[in-house]
Amino acid sequence: MVYRLKGLRLVSVLYEALYNYSAPVNLTYLWNFGIFALLCLIIQIITGLFLAMHYTPEVHLAFDSVEHIMRDVNYGWLLRYIHANGASMFFIVVYTHTFRGFYYSSYVFPREPLWVVGVVILLLMIIIGFMGYVLPWGQMSFWGATVITNLMSAIPFWGGDIVVWLWGGYSVDNATLNRFFALHFFLPFVLLFLVLIHLLFLHDQKSNNPVGVYFSFDNSYMYPYFIIKDLYGVLLFLIFFSLFVFFYPNLLGHPDNYIPANPLVTPAHIVPEWYLLPFYTILRSIPDKLLGVLALLFSIVSLALLPFLVGLGVRSLDFRYYSRLLFWIFFFNSFLLGWIGAKPIVYPFLFMGQTFTVLYFLVLLELFPAVSQLEYFLYFSLNNSSVSEGQPSSQNNLSFFKFTVEA
Repeated sequence: MVYRLKGLRLVSVLYEALYNYSAPVNLTYLWNFGIFALLCLIIQIITGLFLAMHYTPEVHLAFDSVEHIMRDVNYGWLLRYIHANGASMFFIVVYTHTFRGFYYSSYVFPREPLWVVGVVILLLMIIIGFMGYVLPWGQMSFWGATVITNLMSAIPFWGGDIVVWLWGGYSVDNATLNRFFALHFFLPFVLLFLVLIHLLFLHDQKSNNPVGVYFSFDNSYMYPYFIIKDLYGVLLFLIFFSLFVFFYPNLLGHPDNYIPANPLVTPAHIVPEWYLLPFYTILRSIPDKLLGVLALLFSIVSLALLPFLVGLGVRSLDFRYYSRLLFWIFFFNSFLLGWIGAKPIVYPFLFMGQTFTVLYFLVLLELFPAVSQLEYFLYFSLNNSSVSEGQPSSQNNLSFFKFTVEA
């Protein structure tokens, strides 16, 4: 009887999430990227499980085991290419999802917890992605692990001990590879748990919409409209994904990682995967190692501060010219940071990286919050009205509709 009740409760939860959940009817296809991200996570977990059955986390065998998967395991090449390119697709989707939330102010009240959990998910993804990059044990894997783990030595007092603990010895060796493999296998399940929390917050606060004004009577249930819309988006996304898997499987990787790791030969230019390049640029733009590490971490953590720096107001940047201008400056600046990260540390790339790093923090922490507050003040002082969450506007003709301003 107890199991039957639990089963009915699970059916009830799924019914509320997939059928009875309502969302604004004017959602665009940009809102599909949350579904794409969940799909990418599931694909990565499933393909990772099968790859782990054939991978050997040992420094003398890791590279050969990857080649064994590619050449000898039935459809091993397909599993490996799906998993490798799936990481890139995952970051493309999550970055797009994040920029969409930034543009439509999905981080302001009452969605602060939703946004903060999303930033934690992004940080954990970066850690998992870095560890996965080490596992093939090619040249870039080995030297990337050496450079990044050495950054911990910048921590005062305990830095050296932390590096030795990460390495499992006094150099990047077999113990290091085993630790990274174990964590790379385990952390995606932690990520899945955080995604479920993220979804719980979303279903509690409901989805935002492109205009930032929520009418309770202008919603639609998930089925059939949004389910079919999501399925159509998933189909297009899988076609895009398949183009890389079947036609350009190595386009997003680094050629040096197809050379077995050699501690005696340093690559001419050590770079991480493309999705880590913006943060790598911020790291190397600061001469001091400790300050560089702190700037790297703060470049991600600062995204979680947005809800506390930007107050209520007109949510969508479609109606805020100067904030929209700053958003696009921040957007293209992030791309330029990624482009600089793939370049050698010489003039003018070093100077450009430092300039774009300053602009990144300046826009995110100073200009955007200040301009948002100014627009908020001018808008409501000119209209001589105030709109607060859950309260109708008292001095305009739309009060009849009893709308609430929501992200």
